[in-house]
Amino acid sequence: MNHDVTDPDTGLTGRLLVASPALSTSEFAQTVIYICAHSREDGAMGLIVNKRLSQPSLDEMLTQLDITPNPPARRIGLCSGGPLDNARGFVLHSSDWSSEGSLHVDDGTVLSVGLDVLRAIAEGDGPQKALLALGHAAWGAGQVEDEMIRGNAWLIAPASDEILYGADHQSKWRRALAAIDIDPLTLPDVVGHA
Repeated sequence: MNHDVTDPDTGLTGRLLVASPALSTSEFAQTVIYICAHSREDGAMGLIVNKRLSQPSLDEMLTQLDITPNPPARRIGLCSGGPLDNARGFVLHSSDWSSEGSLHVDDGTVLSVGLDVLRAIAEGDGPQKALLALGHAAWGAGQVEDEMIRGNAWLIAPASDEILYGADHQSKWRRALAAIDIDPLTLPDVVGHA
């Protein structure tokens, strides 16, 4: 079934929430959040995929977690996934690898929280595409829908591997908007208000 990517009633799992100018003074200004789980009854959980972390480095993380080899045989991107549980790592990755406890978001994307995925990546194996996020974003039941409809806070865009796993974090917000034919220069300060 082909859902309209602008309709929050069809479910947001596997889609991107793109911050509108209404959030320009908040910690979510110009963020792109991949929604890993969403339901009207339980709320939503997602990872910011465009806020690069300079510290700690991947090598420092692996040292703290006692994962070898270090330096790793393979590197993945590291970002700030959101303001909640920011000491906890979440690995968003392609579905060509999973372990017990991994959450299959959709046919192509998996969320893993165990150390198995980081060990596999450090050894040069694991999923072909991956991103390590420290922390996450979450909303209570009906909260994200309210922020979208009444607060004009979020736009919905389709997810792509380039936006999820790409290294150019600075352009992800503009590219997510371009995916829904929106030029950020044409956005009013508060979307939906004249």
